[in-house]
Amino acid sequence: MTGIPPADWFGAADTPGRSAEAARGEEPGMVEEPGMVEEPGMVEVVRAGALTTVQDLGRPGWAHLGVPRSGALDPSALRLANRLVGNPETAAGLEITLTGCGLRFRGATTVAVTGADVPVRVNDRPGDVGRPLAVPAGAVLRVGPPRTGLRSWLAVAGGFAVEPVLGSRATDTLSGLGPPLLRDGDRLPVGVPAGPPAPVDATATEPTPAEVRLALRLGPRADWFTPLALERLLGTAYTLTPVSNRIGARLSGAPLPRAVVGELPSEGLVLGAVQVPADGQPLVFLADHPTTGGYPVVGVVVDVTPLAQARPGTTVRFHGSQR
Repeated sequence: MTGIPPADWFGAADTPGRSAEAARGEEPGMVEEPGMVEEPGMVEVVRAGALTTVQDLGRPGWAHLGVPRSGALDPSALRLANRLVGNPETAAGLEITLTGCGLRFRGATTVAVTGADVPVRVNDRPGDVGRPLAVPAGAVLRVGPPRTGLRSWLAVAGGFAVEPVLGSRATDTLSGLGPPLLRDGDRLPVGVPAGPPAPVDATATEPTPAEVRLALRLGPRADWFTPLALERLLGTAYTLTPVSNRIGARLSGAPLPRAVVGELPSEGLVLGAVQVPADGQPLVFLADHPTTGGYPVVGVVVDVTPLAQARPGTTVRFHGSQR
């Protein structure tokens, strides 16, 4: 039966300073070898942070081969960052989680940061979230820990031109497809700018709500649960636990009792599926979810985007949806 592998908040392979390859005993990728020529389009990772990944809009269409979509947990935030620097919305950016990161740009460029309310600095100059920022050659961009929320998205003019896999440059933390988690000292290539930065004079960030409300469509296995379970699911509050990551959001609260004893054969899972393991505690699958699982799915969340900014301890409530 498939669920989120036991892990801490960032997952076993997401330990600060430890790449996915290192966790698998492989050599790290995207690191400049001695003797390589420095290119103006290269970006050096000065501080990777706890979990910074390359993300685009994902790789849809491969679920029949066991490959989830992956991609940015908040696609609209990445699209906005790309528009701000003149990129197509499909360009690859960085998804930065909780502890921020630092990048040195070898060539002059334009960047934009969206998502959580975070401090941003270009060398000693403060910058704004949600506005294009000019970065001189050799400057270090620092994105700090969020004041509220959890994740930020960073776009650079031209996009990060890492090697695509199955049509996407997204890091999939479950399957290992795409580039590895960023480490200190990595080098990332940058593509050719597609257009000028957007003319933005004002910026606004959405406040992070203290409570997340998720619209839920019941099924396909709602009949595996008692009426009490459905009443609890739609009528009580749950808490987001620290054992959550890009694969899924584990919740803690009133357990959901089963009406059917036994287990299912593995069947397909989709983004937003609310799976209920044997302990009765629901978990919501996110971008790097597995494509099959054997625990029953009581319902599917219509839009999981609000969970992208939810920290452990956040209250989560479900309500019915006809969509």
